[in-house]
Amino acid sequence: MQQHFALIGCGKIANRHAENIVKRGVLTSVCDIIPERANDMATRFNARPYYSLESLLKAEEQLTTAVICTPNGLHALHSIQALEKGLHVLCEKPLCISTKDGKAMIAAAEKAGKYLFVVKQNRFNPPVAEIKKLCDENKFGKITSFQINCFWNRPKEYYTDTWKGTKALDGGILYTQFSHFIDLLYWILGDVKDVKVLTKNFSHSYIEFEDTGTVIFDMQNGTIGTLNYTINSFKKNMEGSFTLFGDKGTVKIGGEYLNTLEYQSIENYEIQLQPAFIRANDYGFYEGSMSNHNKVYDHLFDALEGRPHQIPDAREGLKTIEIIEKIYQSVQ
Repeated sequence: MQQHFALIGCGKIANRHAENIVKRGVLTSVCDIIPERANDMATRFNARPYYSLESLLKAEEQLTTAVICTPNGLHALHSIQALEKGLHVLCEKPLCISTKDGKAMIAAAEKAGKYLFVVKQNRFNPPVAEIKKLCDENKFGKITSFQINCFWNRPKEYYTDTWKGTKALDGGILYTQFSHFIDLLYWILGDVKDVKVLTKNFSHSYIEFEDTGTVIFDMQNGTIGTLNYTINSFKKNMEGSFTLFGDKGTVKIGGEYLNTLEYQSIENYEIQLQPAFIRANDYGFYEGSMSNHNKVYDHLFDALEGRPHQIPDAREGLKTIEIIEKIYQSVQ
């Protein structure tokens, strides 16, 4: 069965989605409230442009899946509209910016009997996938502690004439920049019991939330750890890393985007990884997280066509939102 897609939101990340859709299925239609964006993407990918989701859903009859690439604060509304039309949904991260909205999205998917997936492409980074596998196999023994470092740069230009930086549509840098790290924390180590948090805004007075934070975690399994994050790294992204300390091994995944194995010392074991040449998402004056969208779409098509898959669903996406809410509610 040929899969027909609608792409909702034609910003920078939408290009990566469009490139992957047309390799596997049909990009039937695109939508953006800025007509020039919709028209440009429609021309480049031979799709029909629309300027509201309502008009697209009313006109298009062959669609099977909607891909949501709109601002964070609109993910819930647009996903629910697509689900109520009877479409499967792939939603860019974060799933939403409140647990209330996330639960409404899941309820809509269950009522429609359709898939609701969320993009978590960093799970497919080779070092990350390997560490998850080794944790599941207990290769590190009991994990006692961890450190997550997210030291990125977001200049003023990033927040100029955009929804980014607003509480209503962005939500905070843990949603927009660092939700992938929260997802990996949950995926690898399980749920969070308690947090202690300190945040400040040092250099971005024009945004409505922090630009720097430190979180201390007490996990449900007894592990403790820290998350240190900032968008104040001078001029460019510095590091995205995850270090695990176990009684049988220590390992650090690092680089700018959790894409390299920086350190390992494991009892009777050595990780062997082939070099990976996966580029980060390039947005001109800054770079985002790793671009494994090809793997996301491989698993999406496996799901749509009834094959086994490993693409995270909305319930996993909701765990990220719950943890971020717990952090922001605990800000001192």
